[in-house]
Amino acid sequence: MRSQLDLYANLRPVKSPKIQVNKSFLGVDMLIVRENTECLYVKQERYDEKEEKAVADRVITKKASKRIAEIAFKQAQLRQSNREQDSQHKKAKVTIVHKSNVMSVTDGLFRESCLSIAEKYPDVQVEEQLVDSMVYKMFLNPQQYDVVVAPNLYGDILSDAGAALVGGLGLVPSANVSDTFTLVEPVHGSAPDIQGKNIANPLATISAAALLLKRIGTEQNKYSLVGSQIEEAVSRTLSDKDAWSPDLGGTATTKQVTDRVIEHLKTLL
Repeated sequence: MRSQLDLYANLRPVKSPKIQVNKSFLGVDMLIVRENTECLYVKQERYDEKEEKAVADRVITKKASKRIAEIAFKQAQLRQSNREQDSQHKKAKVTIVHKSNVMSVTDGLFRESCLSIAEKYPDVQVEEQLVDSMVYKMFLNPQQYDVVVAPNLYGDILSDAGAALVGGLGLVPSANVSDTFTLVEPVHGSAPDIQGKNIANPLATISAAALLLKRIGTEQNKYSLVGSQIEEAVSRTLSDKDAWSPDLGGTATTKQVTDRVIEHLKTLL
């Protein structure tokens, strides 16, 4: 579906709850921008039975790398604008993640493409991180990051790791976007092992709906406002440990968590 609709950017906000959940870090607020159409995920693999050798083609193009970088820098500017409205003055920053010291051709092209786009945004600070050191530094001091842009595979790994910093996969939404279409979903999978047990955490899915409304709200502000109100309702729900689902260390059912979000939302609308 991502390929058919050309949903080339996966936006994954990683933000700390107001209170600590599952030993989460406080003060984390970063956006991982993952390229969504190429890298190893093109699934071009082959196996040579004679040599007993498996080979996977890794595809990186200048076009895809530039357009994902464009999204990342625009998001950094937007986040900076929102912070100024909230009286926060953290400077917009984009961290380009790659491994060009080893994969100089593929990651080298991604790096160069992103840096060429960076020249159009002199108001945004730019830094680079090798993917292995990025994971290390992200777990030591995640608060230092703002927008992180990465090829498909690295972005997938970093966003799942980032979820661990803020309470778990049950809290992190994502938006798959193109220039004309948005599809939202929680970062976690379908979890068929707990299907029908009424214990799944609904907050990532609810937060994904908020992302969709805020994307629509770029043109119609009423939708963006409702999206922000849903996010606040989720935040207030997380502030009450009685409303935590089992994955967060609580006992609340899926329905109970959802009902609590609705209660908070009613007071905000």
